Amino acid sequence: MITSESFFRALSDPTRLRCLLLLLSEQEICVCEFVHALELSQPRVSRHLGHLRDLGVVTTERRGQWMYYRLNPALPPWARDVLAAAFQAEGVRDLRQRLASMPNRPSISCD
Repeated sequence: MITSESFFRALSDPTRLRCLLLLLSEQEICVCEFVHALELSQPRVSRHLGHLRDLGVVTTERRGQWMYYRLNPALPPWARDVLAAAFQAEGVRDLRQRLASMPNRPSISCD
């Protein structure tokens, strides 16, 4: 179970916060989509997502060679409320625009 301290510590990193805000917006995202939207290297994105997975904030599903992430459905309501408030305050407009401009998004084909 995630503690408030570990959750807020995870949110204190801008990359992890942006990952979570994208997940809140898109529901499910492949690592390659995070890489494109955040304009960061795959190892860096994967390291941050791994940290969120280890905390229990996100869950993963492997499909072929791709790993997909989504918010953990067991995330406490207070944590979802915090993310929703951060989404309203922070917004993810630029990230969503970059994501929308990604050629060959996984919903089409990430191969």
